[in-house]
Amino acid sequence: MIANMITLSRIPLLALIIFLLYQPTASTQFIAVPLIVVLILMDTLDGVVARKLGETSLLGSVLDIAADRAVELALWIVFADLNMIPVVIPLLVMARGTFVDAFRSVAPSKGLTPFELMRSRLGRFLVKSPWLRTPYGVVKAVAFVLLAWAQGLQTAAHPAFATIFTCSQTAAWLAFMFCVLRGLPVLIEAPGVLMAEDSK
Repeated sequence: MIANMITLSRIPLLALIIFLLYQPTASTQFIAVPLIVVLILMDTLDGVVARKLGETSLLGSVLDIAADRAVELALWIVFADLNMIPVVIPLLVMARGTFVDAFRSVAPSKGLTPFELMRSRLGRFLVKSPWLRTPYGVVKAVAFVLLAWAQGLQTAAHPAFATIFTCSQTAAWLAFMFCVLRGLPVLIEAPGVLMAEDSK
């Protein structure tokens, strides 16, 4: 299926981006910047293609989630390894994602959708609302692009580095806060919901 091919093709593109970011020349590192934009846009494209061609499927949704996680975690880890962000960001993002995905994976066995693990209005808003999901995705994309740009500027010893680096840090920490904010309701509410289902 075309949509799944688009999803899976994000992984070799991710590998290319990582390779470019670790090259010693700024000109090579700068190539990663537009490729990160393409990588992020492909996440939207696969969904559009799947709906347009009637290719939506359980496998497609699983592949999409897996590719999203691989891209997000790999880029956070790479930028931490390149000393562009503190290592606490990828560590906490990884911990949050692991626990949230674990709770969500159990929900169907209890006859629940992942979003039904949220019982409070605030929890549902934080996790499900496009008012938070969309800004989170945008800020995360901006953070990755700015971090890659800052990496190239640093290698080139360009005077704009300090400004772009500061912007990249702001975007990275904002994305991190969105990540935590959207994960906390699951971590707080899901255990109680699952225990209540077990006692039925």
